[in-house]
Amino acid sequence: MPLWNVYCTEGTYSKDDKRAFAEAITDIYASEAGGLPEMMMPRFYVVVVFHDVPKDSLFIGGVLRNDFVRFSIDHIAYAMPDEFRELMLKFMNKTMHPFVRDRGLDWEIHIDDTPRNQWTIQGMRPPDSGSEEEKRWIRENKPSKPTSSAASTN
Repeated sequence: MPLWNVYCTEGTYSKDDKRAFAEAITDIYASEAGGLPEMMMPRFYVVVVFHDVPKDSLFIGGVLRNDFVRFSIDHIAYAMPDEFRELMLKFMNKTMHPFVRDRGLDWEIHIDDTPRNQWTIQGMRPPDSGSEEEKRWIRENKPSKPTSSAASTN
């Protein structure tokens, strides 16, 4: 479950901007357009939270900045394999350009990987990546108990 915390000065993004940005972020992980189809996951895994910081309250190096966006990303469902890290960061930055660079904003990203075995959703362990159960979750776009055939393997 990618959890994106987006810290920005209040008014940086409208309600519609936030929706569009959250959809673009979700597409990074939940569509083949994300560039890593082997890492595709259910859309409901992706959580985006906008933290609007009051104007004149965001400082970088002790200097007031109302034109800066900070992305703190927790990768919980999938630890990013080393061979994909650079590709993923490039794709994330490209996806974000309309929402930061093209608006004259500066930005910073950091990603933490949390082991998958330290995560549950609706009290359930998620199915294995690429499994038939996970494909079912993707189709249904919601977590659900394993089907009877999958339950015997978990």
